[in-house]
Amino acid sequence: WRNVQASGVVPQISLIMGPCAGGAVYSPAITDFVLMTEGTSYMFITGPDVVKTVTGEDVSFEDLGGATAHATKSGVAHLVAPDEQSCIDDARYLLTFLPQNNLETAPYAPPTDPVDRESPDLDTLIPDSPHKPYDMKRVIETVVDDGAFLEIQPAHAENIVCGFARLGGHAVGVVGNQPSALAGVLDIDASVKAARFVRTCDAFNVPLLTFVDVPGFLPGTSQEWGGIIRHGAKLLYAYAEATVPKLTVITRKAYGGAYDVMSSKHIRADVNVAWPTAEVAVMGPEGAVNIVFRHELEGVEDPEERRAELIADYKERFANPYSAAERGYVDDVIEPSRTRPYLVRALEATLSKREPAPRRKHGNIPL
Repeated sequence: WRNVQASGVVPQISLIMGPCAGGAVYSPAITDFVLMTEGTSYMFITGPDVVKTVTGEDVSFEDLGGATAHATKSGVAHLVAPDEQSCIDDARYLLTFLPQNNLETAPYAPPTDPVDRESPDLDTLIPDSPHKPYDMKRVIETVVDDGAFLEIQPAHAENIVCGFARLGGHAVGVVGNQPSALAGVLDIDASVKAARFVRTCDAFNVPLLTFVDVPGFLPGTSQEWGGIIRHGAKLLYAYAEATVPKLTVITRKAYGGAYDVMSSKHIRADVNVAWPTAEVAVMGPEGAVNIVFRHELEGVEDPEERRAELIADYKERFANPYSAAERGYVDDVIEPSRTRPYLVRALEATLSKREPAPRRKHGNIPL
């Protein structure tokens, strides 16, 4: 049993419907997905009594290791259901997106949603102001088959969205920055959440579809001291190592190292397209001008007027997808309404992709 469980040759789902404590928690922890029921399921290494004895903390079963705690704080639970039957139903639905084992391709179901369907609503979805948020899940649901999107870990690290859907009948894993939560920045939790999801999809031959609107990594001492460099590298490593078809759509901001990490051409994505609203640059225009032209701005009579001129010039020259397309970092700039038919064709063109594995035991992911 241990050998089979550790080999990862078949998708593994753990349904937690009661207490799970001590060493027993490692059995579900090494599976691919953990599903828990509200109010009746608990997971923890040491229970409330031991915690109180050792640390003096007074905590309940629910607060320490209940479904809500693991769905929002720890990220151990991938899905939470209100009762046992719903938990079983969620597991069944989840399995429809996964193959029987890692030697098979992702499941296909003939689509009822036209593959050439265009979505005019997407043309006006992105706000005119780069500082205004929008819901990336709305973009995903508009593009995928029948608007059906099974989000994984929806209450954990909400600044990034992960889940399963179908595109032209083919099962795909979807990753997207969420501008309506922390402006879609990458932080420690988001990087780890997305990295594990990307590796899970790659393990079971599920193609990856990535929607990018990322202004950068979250700054701050808590992130730096928490190891954002190492944790951010996990997502970079996961995308670079993945051999499944990788499609990427840049909807708006694609700044700096965070853009590189989000399935860019630089880490071997197969098809990268951008909307006309995309901004592919090292950083935002305001920040870039303040840094690059700092000395020039200090020596002029009206620095605000000169700053506005430089920002406008920066936007025209760099903060658009066409400069990136000229350099081969973006394959095409498309109208948002054409996103679905374009991606369906791109996915079908890359399904035969095969990459030989390197002659080594395994890589050294930055754990």
